[in-house]
Amino acid sequence: QVQLVESGGGLVQPGGSLSLSCATSGFIFGFISISWFSQAPGTEREAISCISNTDGRTLYADSAKGRFTVSRDSAKKAGYLQMNGRKPEDSGIYYCSTFIRQQFWGQGTQVTVSP
Repeated sequence: QVQLVESGGGLVQPGGSLSLSCATSGFIFGFISISWFSQAPGTEREAISCISNTDGRTLYADSAKGRFTVSRDSAKKAGYLQMNGRKPEDSGIYYCSTFIRQQFWGQGTQVTVSP
C-alpha cells in the first residue's frame, strides 16, 4: 500500500535551517510528484512546494521562495525539503503528499521555530 513517512522535524531557532525527508513505498516513485504542505495550529493545511516526477520542475509558495528547496532522490524513493532562514510563523506540522487516484499523506512531522 502507499506509504509516506516524514522525518527531520524539531526545534530550530529563527534564521536556522532544517531538512525534512519523506520516505515512500507502495508505488513506482518515478511516476509521481511529491508535494509538501504545512499546517500551523488553528489554520488550514497549505501547499509549500512540489517537485515533478517528469522533469524535476519545482514550484514554491510565495512564503517559501528563496528560503526552501525541494528535491527528490529516485534511487532512495525519497523527497526532501531543505528549509533555511526559518521564521516563527513557519512553525507547524509538515506533511509530504502525493496523488495516485487519490491524495495520500504522511503522518506529518512537527517543526517549531523559536528562540
